[in-house]
Order: sequence, then structure tokens, then C-alpha cells
Amino acid sequence: MLDESDNWGRWGHDDERGALNLLTPEVVAAAAGCVREGRVLELSLPIRGATSSPAPTTVPHLRGRPLPQHFMSVDGGDYAAGTRAVGAGLKMADDALVVTPHGTTTHMDALCHMWSGDRLYNGHSADRVRSYGAGRCGIDKAGPVVARGVLFDIPRLKGVPHLAVDDRIGPDELQACLDEAGVELRPGDVAVVRTGWPLVWQSEGPEGYWAGQPGLSADGGRWLAARDVCVVAADNAAIGGLNARQLADEDLADDLHMILLWRHGVYLAEMLWLEELAEAGRAEFLFVAAPLRIEGGTASPINPIAVL
Repeated sequence: MLDESDNWGRWGHDDERGALNLLTPEVVAAAAGCVREGRVLELSLPIRGATSSPAPTTVPHLRGRPLPQHFMSVDGGDYAAGTRAVGAGLKMADDALVVTPHGTTTHMDALCHMWSGDRLYNGHSADRVRSYGAGRCGIDKAGPVVARGVLFDIPRLKGVPHLAVDDRIGPDELQACLDEAGVELRPGDVAVVRTGWPLVWQSEGPEGYWAGQPGLSADGGRWLAARDVCVVAADNAAIGGLNARQLADEDLADDLHMILLWRHGVYLAEMLWLEELAEAGRAEFLFVAAPLRIEGGTASPINPIAVL
């Protein structure tokens, strides 16, 4: 099914920020009205360096992706260097971190992450994406996200701890979540979709997690884009579902990254941890996330938070 709709040109032909343009001061101020308790929940997985031996078996990630590398550039064995650096009698530790966000950490995709043909989102030329960074639509163009978050807790709707590997979430299930909570989507909302799939890593280990993944269907993505969400965030690795080869089965027209990122400029936040948020039972909340200002980056690690 070919999706002909898009947001190209909607915010000007030079636009590189996409649906985040929906976050006007009025929309942000209204989102702040969701805060009732002042309770803050982190929605990210930990960054646990692969140089720590248990890391590959303790943090969900896609098979074969390079895990984060965390080094102590000045550690307990380097106190002499630390003393010289900061003065007599003082100690110092320092870090070095190498992260490839896609598939290994909680992160936000930039609009330059995926495209078709020779054009990025909004018609920008794809030849500006090079090894030194993307000259158009990099993650540095996004800026902070402060918006109303709306939780679509699909496992709760179905009465299961997590979805099955081949489940694909469509418009009917998304609407049912809203109906049950008595909430309507508004332009500029962040749609937060829970599949519960990270729990499989805990219960069945990496092989169970790598057997595939549930996620949004193409029509589910179109439904969200038509309602002007600015971000789709999920606790799976690719927003849409994956097969056992960790690839999407959809063709190009139905690929969620093409529908949301490329056509509509809707950002994707992947590999969130949503269990405490689900336990809180709040369908709407203040969602805050700030990608790093990596010039020309295709993504950035984020630590999204929900303020209840």
C-alpha cells in the first residue's frame, strides 16, 4: 500500500526539523499542564560498556551491533596523573565513551537516518550525507523535545506481560488505548508505544529477544502521522516489527522509517524502558528528551523522562 501523504514543504522548503515544528510555545505550555505529582521517571536503558564482561548479556541490543565502549581514561591506577592534573592532594577519574546509538542504546533517530532515492526528508539532497556527517537534517537540527507524552500500553490492553513476537499494532489497538484512557491525541504529542519486549531479554535471554520483535504496523504508523504526533517512541528496537534476521518484512512503501521519518518528518525514539511508566498507570504526562548536539549525526543517545 503506497502512502502518498507527506509533510514536505509544510514548514518551508528549507525546513530540517520536521514535525518538531509543531512544538510551539503554546503546545509546550499546555503539555506542562500534565504534571500533577511532580514524580520523575527515567525511560532509558543503561549504557553499560562492552569492556565490562557481563554487558553483552545484561543490556538489550540487536545482534551484531557494536556495543558501547566505556573506558576510564583516568582511573584508580592513575592517581599520580590525576594529582598532577588537578593539584596536590586531589584525585580525579575521567571517562572515554564510544557509542553507536542504533540498536544498542536508547536513542533518537535524525531525519537523515534513512531515505529513498536521492532525497532526504523535505527534498534535501542525500549527497550531503557523508562520512564527516550529514549536511542536512542531522540530529543537531532537532533541538530539545518538551511535549505531552501519551502512553499506548498495548500489553495492558491485551492483558499480557508483553506482546508476541509477530504482533503488529494497528489503528484499532491504538484507538482502543485512547478510548480506555479517555484521552485524545493532540498535534505535537509524543506517542509512546509499549510492547514489553525488553522483558523477554530478562526472561528468555538474548536468543529470545533476537527471535524477532513486535511493533507498529504500517497502518499504525500512518494513523499516528495523520494525527500530527511529533515523535513516536517505543521500547522495541525499530518502532516497527522485526523478523528473526532482525530486519523489517515490509516493502519500501510500508516501512515505518519511510512513513514516519522520511515522509512526515516524525522523529523516532527507540529502545526505551517503559515498565515503571506502565506501572504508574498514567496515560498522559510531560515528556522531555534532549538529543546531544552532534553536528550531522544520524542519531543521538537520549535519556527521556516522564514527569507525572
